[in-house]
Amino acid sequence: MEPGVRERLRLPAVVGRLLGRVAPPQRREASRRVNPDAVVDCAVYVGGRREPGRPHYADAYARARRGRNAFVWLGLHDPAPAVMAAVGRTFGLDELVVEQALADGRRPTVQRNGHVTVLVLRTAGYVEHNELTHDSEVIDTGDVTVLLGDRFVVTVRHGAAGALTSVRADIERRPTVLAEGPWAVAYAVGSRMVDLYLEVAGHVERDLERVEETVFARDRSADIQHIYQLKRELVEFKRAVLPLQAPLRSLLDSRPDNPPRALHRWFADVDARLTRAVDRVAAFDDLLNSILQSRLAQLAVDQNNDMRKIAAWAAIAATQTGIAGVYGMNFAHMPELGWRYGYFGALGLMALSAFTLYRLFRRSGWL
Repeated sequence: MEPGVRERLRLPAVVGRLLGRVAPPQRREASRRVNPDAVVDCAVYVGGRREPGRPHYADAYARARRGRNAFVWLGLHDPAPAVMAAVGRTFGLDELVVEQALADGRRPTVQRNGHVTVLVLRTAGYVEHNELTHDSEVIDTGDVTVLLGDRFVVTVRHGAAGALTSVRADIERRPTVLAEGPWAVAYAVGSRMVDLYLEVAGHVERDLERVEETVFARDRSADIQHIYQLKRELVEFKRAVLPLQAPLRSLLDSRPDNPPRALHRWFADVDARLTRAVDRVAAFDDLLNSILQSRLAQLAVDQNNDMRKIAAWAAIAATQTGIAGVYGMNFAHMPELGWRYGYFGALGLMALSAFTLYRLFRRSGWL
């Protein structure tokens, strides 16, 4: 075969290989799609193991729907309404579900909206402080909404507390649990929140011990405003912990839209730890009420002591005023008016009466 003919035959093959290496315009456009800033992480899990890369959430959901035993986990932090609306369209979320995910400060609950289960949890974090003041922030709370579907789980977190990066890393090291699907993520998030409750409870317990020592110290330097501020922070913590008991226990019922049977023991463990956290928070509340009442009683006793001291000194002063008033009436016929030492005798009588009353009040505890 002639050289020129051989080169012409090779040309289509070379062009074909080059075209195969270059993606079509549509595919290049899809590969350039990036997740919004509100997306903390997005991954596809197949058989409990994470697929490589961090794809766009729409591409990840499409891949999860094509795969077997696969789902996508999309993590969001304080998303804008436009971003959440786009996520809702991709995952087929109801408009009400999107609005619930955008709302912050919600009460812990479990709701079913069609094919989606909405699990709301409160986050909590301890704020370090050198001393307790009347405006100290002790506990920082937020919330995380877990949207569970057949092939997806979307976590929407509001606030600084309760970051889920460590939750994702921990559950990815447990592929047998993660293989149970989106409910495994719900278990991991719930477990992390309860761990945070117990961690915050430990810090609050140390704060209570310091307040208790201050209240019952000899100098009694505790300010009642500081105690009341700690009580307000504890009430906020109580609102995050106590309402979770009923929704969490409802997940242990045998219902088709509840967690798989294999995860029941893990959710039961979370419920047991939550009960321990609830007991500690309730005990803290009772203890703080007792401390507050004790401090109020101390203030009442201190005020009573002050009043007794004032009354004692007033009695001493009244005696001197009475003696001086009698001798100041300037009658012509009064005892000791003609006595040379009458003035000094009156002063001595005043001093003696003041000393006698002081000793009597001192002995009775009024001074």
